[in-house]
Order: sequence, then C-alpha cells, then structure tokens
Amino acid sequence: MARVTTVEAAPDRAVNRARLLGWAGPLGVMAIGGWIRFSALGQPDAVIFDETYYAKDGLSLTLFGYERKAVEGADDLLLEGRTDIFTDSPGYVIHPPLGKWVAGSGQWLFDVSPATWRFGSAVLGTLAILLLARIVRRMTGSTLLGCVAGLLLALEGLSIVLSRTAMLDGPLAFFVLAAFGCLVIDRDHRRAGTGPRWRPWRVAAGVCLGLACGTKWSGVFYLAAFGVMTVLWDRGARQLAGEPSPTRAALRRDALPAFLAIVPTAIVTYVVTWSGWLLTSGGWDRQWAANNSPSGNAVVDAFRSLWHYHGGMLASARAITSDHPYESEPIGWLVLVRPVSMHYDGEAAGCEADRCVSAVLALGNPAIWWAGLAALAACLWWWGAQRDWRAGAALLGVAAGWLPWALSGDRTVFSWYVVVAAPFVCLAITLAIARILGPNEPGRRRMWAAIAVGAYLLVVLAMFAWFEPIWTGEVVSYDAWRARMWFSSWI
Repeated sequence: MARVTTVEAAPDRAVNRARLLGWAGPLGVMAIGGWIRFSALGQPDAVIFDETYYAKDGLSLTLFGYERKAVEGADDLLLEGRTDIFTDSPGYVIHPPLGKWVAGSGQWLFDVSPATWRFGSAVLGTLAILLLARIVRRMTGSTLLGCVAGLLLALEGLSIVLSRTAMLDGPLAFFVLAAFGCLVIDRDHRRAGTGPRWRPWRVAAGVCLGLACGTKWSGVFYLAAFGVMTVLWDRGARQLAGEPSPTRAALRRDALPAFLAIVPTAIVTYVVTWSGWLLTSGGWDRQWAANNSPSGNAVVDAFRSLWHYHGGMLASARAITSDHPYESEPIGWLVLVRPVSMHYDGEAAGCEADRCVSAVLALGNPAIWWAGLAALAACLWWWGAQRDWRAGAALLGVAAGWLPWALSGDRTVFSWYVVVAAPFVCLAITLAIARILGPNEPGRRRMWAAIAVGAYLLVVLAMFAWFEPIWTGEVVSYDAWRARMWFSSWI
C-alpha cells in the first residue's frame, strides 16, 4: 500500500511544482517590471504633457467628487504639494472619470507630488505584466512562454512611459487586458464543460470592459471586438464537438447570451464610474435637467443631465482637429515613426557634461515593435490558414487598438494611443517564439532555436538599457540624448 501511495503522490508533486512555478515565474517577471516602473517614479519633478489635466482632475475628484476648474498657475502650486488650487466652478471635461480617479488615488493615499499622481498608473502597469504572463501561460500551456510574454511587456518602452505618467491610456490598457484574460478563462471552461451555465467570466469581462470605457471611450472598440471574439470561440467549440452547423448554432444560441452577459454589465459598470458626479451636485451640467423641464424625480434628472453632458462630450471629442507638433498618422504607429515628447528640459542639472538634458519620449522598444510586425504577419497566416485561435486573438487585440484610429479622419491623434495594443504585440511575438522553439525535444534544432530566441531577448534587453534614460526622464548629457534620436522624426 505504501508503494502505491508513493507512486500516486509523484504526479501530485509534479502538478504542485508546476503550479508553483506557474505563479513564481510570472511574479518574478512582474517584480522586474515593477522595479522599472516604480524606480524614481517622481522623476522628472514636473507636470508632464497631459498630466496638466489628469493630475489636477484626479485630485479634484478625490476632494469634491467631480472635476473643478483650477486657478491660474495651478501646475506650480501642485508641484509644491498644494491642494488649494481649485475655484468653485466646475470643470468641463471630455473623458470619463475612472482614469482620473487612478491619478487621484495616490494623491489620496499619500500626498501631492509627481510620484503620487503617477502611483496608480504604475500599479496597474505592473499588474498588467503579471496578467499577460498568466494569460499567455494559459493560452500556450507553457510557464516559460508566459514569462517571455511578461518580460517583453516589462521591457516595452511605450508601456513603461505610460505606466510612469498620470494619463489615461495606461489604465485603459490594463482593463482591456483584464477583460481579455477573463474571456480566455471563459473559453477554457466552456470547452472543458466546467463552471455554471451563466458563465461568470463573461460577466467579469463585461465589468472590465465597462471600466475600460469609464477610463476612455475608445474602450468601446474592445467591447465590440471581444464580443465578436467570444462568440467565434463558441462557434469553434461547437465545430469541435461535431455540430453540423456550428455557425448557425453559435449565432442562435451563443450570440444573445454573450451580449446579455457582457454589454449590459459594461454599461452598468460604466455608469458606476460616474458615481462621484452623480452623487454630488456641483459637476458640469449636473443641474441641467433641474433647470430644463425637471421631472420632479432627482434620480431621473441626474441621469438626464448625464445623458445631456455626454452629448456635449461627444461633440467636443469629434471637434478635436487642431494641429499639434506631435500628432501623427496611425499608419506609422506600429513602426515608431513619430513618438511623442512628453517632457524635455534642455537645461537640466545633474550630469557631468557641459549641457544636460532630461527627457521623456513615448517611444516603443524598437526590438519589440519592429519584430512585432513580422510576428503579426505570421499570425495572419497561422490564423487564416491553420485556424490558430491564439494568433487570431493577437491580431484582433492589435486591430481594435489601432484600426479605429486609422479610420478616424481628421481627428488629432497621437502614437501613444497604441499602447493598449502592446500586450497583444507581445503575445504575437511569443507565439512566434513558440513556433521557433518547436517541440520540447533534445536535439540540434532545439539548441539552435533556443540560441536564436535567447539572442533576440538579449537584443530586447539591450534596447531597454539604451532607451531607458529617455523613457524615465533621467538626466543625461545632451550628446547622450541626441545619440538616442535615431531619426529626425523622433525629435
């Protein structure tokens, strides 16, 4: 009997070891990314780019529940740690509040400083690394590949910059990735026949997508894309089960339940993100309904006012067509044609050269984005010719974060918007690495494949080491900064 117990216990130990490594590896990679994102988070000691809006709006939300107008010279007062920087008038904003709550969270927890208004973005940017590593591990069945994907995201420059800046697109990327992870888990449960019939992971995805939309309206692109994706996955499950008409069955039996699980949940979640505005009385347009044919019901009037406010926000968003020195055409985003200078101080102090510079450039890691183009092209083949659902997911994740902006017409857009697609670029590269490595069998092919993959990861690391000073606002010599401007369009 003891001998049988020992034999049966061996697989259990192997499973437990795999589970332990399945968490230890991703957590280790997350720790690397967290060190990059939190190290000298208050650097540069300045209000950089659109932090001039979101750092103040975030603080206002924590103080009043809605955005107020700031006094003249508020940026300088904010850098002094002052909180008395607001007038009594409401501020007009064109973005939902959740991303600004993220910027305000650190200021509410600690004090008012560049490090604290960037704190929330750094937390979410760090957790995104863990999420991606665990998602890819689930998709591929490999802890190694999961860690590779997480490491790529940890060293990705655009993600680093947006994790160290109090802006909206970094939190947006986190919520989109979380929604994707929920749907991947739902897919696994659907195919395994486990879990309740009401599919709670789809509801969780709806919550995450509502949070994404509550951060920035472009989250709706992923709401639509992921809704289609999960129904296509159900169609594949029905085909695998041998149903004669899987497409018809998926449309008749899966599409409506998916819609009801995701879309209403996302809408409710989105409205909840406006709680501060709804539960107070001083926000912009908050009293519109009361001043225009009030219904007599305070709750109804609050939602009428919110609806009216959204009409104005939508019109204002559509009207953003003014020229900006760092605007760029989306066609060049994936090849890093025109990164955005978030901060530049050409008279900084702190280096040994005659002239010192502190700069923050929203530039992706070239070794990731340029290799990502080839990986995405390969994914297109694997998905179209081989029906690889993982490749299709990577393509969809990039397309939903890029294609709508490419079709946006004359609207003023910036290359950092594509940061939401960065995890899916990392996924595409990881899938290519999996193909390069091939089966886990000893031999010369596997050895040379491992050497090639290792060499590529070293290039990614070298690119990180080279560009890290201009991703984090480190003070360097002017010559060192100039050496990193490989193209004139980067300046």
